[in-house]
Amino acid sequence: MRLRTVLATTTAGLAAATCLTAVGPANAHANSQENHACSPSVSIDRFSDALDKTTYEGTFVGNFSALAVDRDGSLAAVSDRSALFGLDRETLAPQAVVPLADENGAALDSEGLVVDRDGTRLISSETEPSVRRYSRDGKILDRLPVPDALRVAPAGRAVSNGTFEGLTLLPGGRTLLASMEYALQGDSAGIVRFQTWQRTRPAGGPFEPGRQYAYRADAGLGVPEVQATPDGRLLVLERGFTSGVGNTVRLYLADPRRATDTSGIENLTGQDDVRLIKKTLLADLVNCPSLGATAKQPQPNPLLDNIEGMAVTGYSKGRLKVLLVSDDNQNAVQTTRFYSLRVRV
Repeated sequence: MRLRTVLATTTAGLAAATCLTAVGPANAHANSQENHACSPSVSIDRFSDALDKTTYEGTFVGNFSALAVDRDGSLAAVSDRSALFGLDRETLAPQAVVPLADENGAALDSEGLVVDRDGTRLISSETEPSVRRYSRDGKILDRLPVPDALRVAPAGRAVSNGTFEGLTLLPGGRTLLASMEYALQGDSAGIVRFQTWQRTRPAGGPFEPGRQYAYRADAGLGVPEVQATPDGRLLVLERGFTSGVGNTVRLYLADPRRATDTSGIENLTGQDDVRLIKKTLLADLVNCPSLGATAKQPQPNPLLDNIEGMAVTGYSKGRLKVLLVSDDNQNAVQTTRFYSLRVRV
C-alpha cells in the first residue's frame, strides 16, 4: 500500500539462505560499540540506504513492497509500480528487472511476493485483489481464485487500497497465506482476515481457497506484511503513519494454528466463539537504536520509514535473520532503506 506522507519463504529457500548476509558492509551503517537491541527478542545489525533514489536499466529502484529469498539464495523484490527485481544477496545491488502486468497489460499494485518451489513467482496485487503466478521473465502462468467477500467494493466488502499486502508460503509448501491490510466492511475495525489456499496435489498442483483466519491489529495500524517461520507460526508487521509525527512499525509473532476458520462468517464483530490468531509483541521498532540514521521528515526515531517488505533470510535454533525494506513511494521525503534484524522466536 502506498502510505502517503506530508504533501515464502519455503523451507528449501530458507535453508539456501541460512548464511545470507542481508546487507553488505560496504553499504551498511552500524556502530559496533552501541547496544543494538530493540527489545529482548529483536536486535538490529545494520541498515542500508544504498539503493535510495537510484535507477537500474532505466527503471526506478524503489517502491519496494515485498521481499523473498530465491532458490539460489539471492533476493527477489517486487515494486508496487509493476517491477520485479533480482538483488545481490550481499550488496543488494540490482541484477535483473522485469516488468509486470495483468492479463490486459495494465499495471499492477504489486504487494506480496513468494518464490515457489519451482522458482515461479506468486505475486499479490491489492487492486482487485488478486494472486497471480509469474515466470521469472514476467509471464502470467495462472491466477488463483479469490473469495468474493475479499474483493474491493462493490464487487466485495474490501476497502480500496486495503486488501492483499502480505503473502507467504507455509513450511512444506502446501499452504499459501495472504494477509488483508484492513478490515472488511461489516467487520469490526482492526479485525483483518488472513486467507489461505491449499495445493490440490503434493507437487506443483494448483492452489484452491482454504481456511481463513481473523487477526486483530493494534488501533490505527494495518498489516503490510506477513512471513512464515519454520515452525508454522507467522511474523506479522503492523504499520501506521501520522502526519507530523511519523511511522509506527511493530513486529509480532502470531500463531494461526488454533484460530477459528472464519471463511463462513459474514461479519466479524467480536463473537465469543471466534478464536482470533494469537499474537505476541516482539518489538516496537521505535525502540531500536538509530545507528546514525537520518530521516527526511518527522519520525519518532530517525531509523523509521514506511517499512513494508519482509523476508526471513536465515534461521538456526529459534533465531531468525530477517530483512525489512521500506517503500519510499518515489517520494523525496521518504527513503528506500533495508534493515537487517535478528529475531528470537
